[in-house]
Amino acid sequence: MSERRTARRLSARAREPQREDATDALVDGDVPYTRGTARAALAHRPFRVVWGGTFASNVGTWMQNVILAAFGYELTRSTTFVGVLFFAQLGPLLFLATLGGALADIVDRRRLLVAMQLAQLVLSFVLAGLAAADHPSRVALVACVLAIGVANALSAPALSAVLPTLVPRPDLAGAVSLQSVQMNASRVIGPAIGGVLYPAFGAAPVFAANALTYLFAVAAIWVTPFPRRARDASEEGRGRLLAGFRVVRHDPLVRRILTTMATMSLFSLAFVGLMPALAADNLGMRPRSLGYGLLYAGFGLGAALGAVSIGTLLAGRSKARIVRLGFVAFSVLLACFALVRSAALAYPVAILLGIAYFAVVTSLSTVLQENLADHLRGRVMALWIMAFGGTVPIGVLAAGAVATHTSITAVVLFGAAVALVLAWYADLVKAGGPGPA
Repeated sequence: MSERRTARRLSARAREPQREDATDALVDGDVPYTRGTARAALAHRPFRVVWGGTFASNVGTWMQNVILAAFGYELTRSTTFVGVLFFAQLGPLLFLATLGGALADIVDRRRLLVAMQLAQLVLSFVLAGLAAADHPSRVALVACVLAIGVANALSAPALSAVLPTLVPRPDLAGAVSLQSVQMNASRVIGPAIGGVLYPAFGAAPVFAANALTYLFAVAAIWVTPFPRRARDASEEGRGRLLAGFRVVRHDPLVRRILTTMATMSLFSLAFVGLMPALAADNLGMRPRSLGYGLLYAGFGLGAALGAVSIGTLLAGRSKARIVRLGFVAFSVLLACFALVRSAALAYPVAILLGIAYFAVVTSLSTVLQENLADHLRGRVMALWIMAFGGTVPIGVLAAGAVATHTSITAVVLFGAAVALVLAWYADLVKAGGPGPA
């Protein structure tokens, strides 16, 4: 009799829907989700929580980043000083991202991320105090921004490595797309908020507000269980630091993706850091104005649309083809942005430029992430961050000096020409990437 009751209980339990069944149903077909899309990635709670918390933090970060460039230009009227500030902000990515990538693969990623987020919180409050002075010290401003940049460089590879592991591999493309959406939606919301706060209150309250937004990222990271990683005991010391470079040397696809991104960042993205000078010289906009904040927000809106399109409308299209066509569109639109002299025309051009820009970047990142082993992901993504973010400040620093002796228009037009060459070079299919969908 007891055996019969036990059999009935087991049979009933087998018929009960389990949590795993619900998850599979959610992603695999009982609801209209397509694997690999942004919606499928958001169906996974750990990804959703971390994505949301870091999104809120990035809104504050871009609010600070954009206002920092405008504040530096208003303070000095020097494109060179704006270039120095931009280098202090992102330059550490070039020199420390490799170390950050190694740390992401060998230490507890949660503790690393929380520590670096808290460090940036404290330093942003310090930056607010410096900006509140009647005559802010330029040296102290650069030093504080540099310290924030160091903390960001040590944590960025860990965050890039963590988010894709919070979803199954079939949904990786959607997660990568949402990472780009997060970055660029924050470029819309942050500058829009900063564009309202900066003219009314000055830079210091904006920097203080950014400091508080780091708490959202800390809370989200702390409550989310991160997946365990396989450790590679065969690599120690310098070998861990150089593992990403070995992948690049032996994998032609990874090498071409990183070379393409580094070249684009170095020569074609100087306008991002010098936007205050471009707006002032070509469009007659004051950097401390709502009009300038909306111009940058328009560019960020376009970038967000370009990123989200890769995980939605273009989810089934060849990423390799999107990269090459996107570079052509980016080149043409960047030339238009350099030559336009009307604010009414500059806004739609900025939106379209952002769409082309991040359709290219998100497609490159998606192909890269889909071809990485998890135990090497942190170190290779560190090289991506170096290529994507670390080389930009060098380009901005050089472009600021060149613009002083020529013009901001000439600098941006040169970047457009380089982008057109990259449309030919970025043949990912030839390098071993995925063919047409």
